[in-house]
Amino acid sequence: MFSNLIIYRIASSWIGTLQVLEDALQKMPFMPCGATQEKSAGWVPPRGEAHGLLAESVGGQWILRFMSESKMLPASVLNRKVQEKADAIEKEFGRKPGKKEKRDLKDEAKLDLLPMAFTKQSSMWVWIDPQAKLLVLDTGTQGKADEVVTLLVESLKGFGVALLDTQTSAQAAMAHWLLTQEAPAGFSIDRLCELKAADESKAIVRYARHPLDITEVKEHVQHGKLPTKLAITWDDRVSFVLTDSLQMKKIAFTDTVLDQAGDEGGFDTDVAIATGELSKLIPDLIEALGGEGRAQIGQPSP
Repeated sequence: MFSNLIIYRIASSWIGTLQVLEDALQKMPFMPCGATQEKSAGWVPPRGEAHGLLAESVGGQWILRFMSESKMLPASVLNRKVQEKADAIEKEFGRKPGKKEKRDLKDEAKLDLLPMAFTKQSSMWVWIDPQAKLLVLDTGTQGKADEVVTLLVESLKGFGVALLDTQTSAQAAMAHWLLTQEAPAGFSIDRLCELKAADESKAIVRYARHPLDITEVKEHVQHGKLPTKLAITWDDRVSFVLTDSLQMKKIAFTDTVLDQAGDEGGFDTDVAIATGELSKLIPDLIEALGGEGRAQIGQPSP
């Protein structure tokens, strides 16, 4: 259910109920793009059932699903349409359109083409842990995360969040783990890493499917190349790639977890497995990074 994570801490002062959340989401249901609409976004039932609830609770964990749709209008097609309109004006009036007129022609061309454009949909799982005060988004793109966070903050009274922040930055911690060739308790270092020079060269070294407990990796870090990605496994249960911005990517549950789940499937089982494991992993990761405390919610990190 979750493959990439961006994690936020919810303000401790926010006390919401599932019904309050449902009522807020019902004001922003997803609707497909209209004929001349470039983009549409909103909430859909996470179970995939028509007219279902927009906020589901499984084991006390709240699950939402955000959907967006956009019209695919290639720049080359739009420019060609604009040129056709400009050529028609020049032929009829014997003059070339000015800059302002060309901008208007571009708007006209867009309205002409949008009804015929293909649409592209994408969705995002959103998990709220009301007890731990965590908001977790299944995306690796900060821009998409910002869009969802803005919707929630605007629609839920008193709902404030801040990106998860730790005493030790993820980059500094990963550099230390590679230098000492020792992962924190409960974690193990896997076979993928990306190192980037901090100087003007911006040189990048990548290791994939390669052991990292070698002198070469240690020397790269000693010479100023800092880790931007590092593959690690937690408790032999969840593997992921940690980034320097404290995102978790390529999340995969190990056979140990999947075997315990058995052959049962479906929405409730998927949610229970994912949130059950990740709700234990996240606190351990925070502890491995020295705990929280560098910034307050609503204020930037120092």
